Amino acid sequence: QVQLVESGGGLVQAGGSLRLSCAASRSISGLNAMGWYRQAPGKQRELVAAITSGGSINYADSVEGRFTISRDNAKNTVYLQMNSLKPEDTAVYYCYCRESYSTENFFYWGQGTQVTVSS
Repeated sequence: QVQLVESGGGLVQAGGSLRLSCAASRSISGLNAMGWYRQAPGKQRELVAAITSGGSINYADSVEGRFTISRDNAKNTVYLQMNSLKPEDTAVYYCYCRESYSTENFFYWGQGTQVTVSS
């Protein structure tokens, strides 16, 4: 089991920046992947960014070039630096991690943090 706690959300004007943090309850070095999803009102949850234990990173097209995901294994924390924020980035952002054993994948989620971007 892994508990994830997000922080860093808030209200920001368009063009501004925020940094989200996701602290895990135990070492993240053995986790296969960590990342962020978001869900806006009336929309499906979508992947924003993910980073694997090997350092591979992928971003949603809508945030490529504006958001940066990173992980600090020493602090058991994953970050999402969000720059040049747009109103359409407004959503609840959820941290997740994936742990794999043999053929099974286990996913764990944080409680979510609200990001609101005003125009």
